[in-house]
Amino acid sequence: MEISARNVLKGKVKDVNPGAVNTEVVIELSNGVEIVSIITKDSAERLGLTDGKAVYAVVKASDVMVATD
Repeated sequence: MEISARNVLKGKVKDVNPGAVNTEVVIELSNGVEIVSIITKDSAERLGLTDGKAVYAVVKASDVMVATD
């Protein structure tokens, strides 16, 4: 896989929660940090996402916001 995004994080699917249109995918990274993504139900099915499957979380954004308390 070749991709232009610089933020590619390898992990495993921890949980898949399908809805009527979208699916919530929880990805656990090797350090235990979890990333949650909302993708279309069709995409989740096409990718064959199941618990334990090795995946990449690809983060591509033009803006990153930083906040403090």
